Amino acid sequence: MVDRHHPSLSIVRQCRLMDISRSGLYYQPKGISEEDLTLMKLIDRQYMATPFYGARKITACLKSQGHKVNRKRIRRLMRVMGLKAIYRRPRTSKPASGHKIYPYLLGGMKITRPNQVWAADITYIPMARGFLYLVAIIDWYSRYVLSWRLSNTLDAEFCVEALEDALKKGRPDIFNTDQGSQFTSEAFTGLLQQRGIRISMDGKGSYNDNLFIERLWWSVKYEEVYLKAYQDGREARIGLGNYFHFYNSERPHQALGYRTPAEVFTSTPVEAVSTGMVESLTPDPLRIVEPDLNIVPILS
Repeated sequence: MVDRHHPSLSIVRQCRLMDISRSGLYYQPKGISEEDLTLMKLIDRQYMATPFYGARKITACLKSQGHKVNRKRIRRLMRVMGLKAIYRRPRTSKPASGHKIYPYLLGGMKITRPNQVWAADITYIPMARGFLYLVAIIDWYSRYVLSWRLSNTLDAEFCVEALEDALKKGRPDIFNTDQGSQFTSEAFTGLLQQRGIRISMDGKGSYNDNLFIERLWWSVKYEEVYLKAYQDGREARIGLGNYFHFYNSERPHQALGYRTPAEVFTSTPVEAVSTGMVESLTPDPLRIVEPDLNIVPILS
């Protein structure tokens, strides 16, 4: 908004007219240091293994591995990464103005067919230099990844783009997300309402409410991201694109009767029942097997 070459108004005068700080005009963000990027990668690995750890316990884990960190620094980096410890918290705050929070609709519901329930979530993707955020939309019944997008910011735009892309493949009865600002935004919920889709949102801090997409993140991180160590965003897009094609079309799932998500997504409910899949679609957190990461657990 400030014209540095205005013929009659100086920069000082323009800043005064717009009531902005002149020091803010000249400020150049420093970015994230290499040391912080390294710590963020370590935090991401620890969080994937123990998503119920908050900044205090993750700090203790990193200290036990010889890293000189404090809780304040880890809490700041977790905030940048969009990470919070997953457990039930009392609801002590109200939604932001204009952002409606919807109830959780999936408790006790039997998921028996494709396009009954879709879900979306965001995760952190580390790279050799810097990081990105990944959003994905999946069909709960088949685990099929309908769409995904990468972004270097946590705004709502890349989530809306992913939703628009997913809706080209079908329309769910219910769409489930967490209570993140990207998913409670008018742009996102408005698009769902326009299509007559019922909106469901997880309980605040609940891990089990959206368990299937949490399992997807586990697979993406350990089968692709941590193995490849992407150099930049272009490499990340190519690598993730190849992985999601593999995940949808080639990777068999035990819970799906060793069929692929693509096979199940295009199947009929009768075909699914004949494979004994319906009973396996009730979330069971005890079935998740964590890898050996040589991470020292901290017990409370």
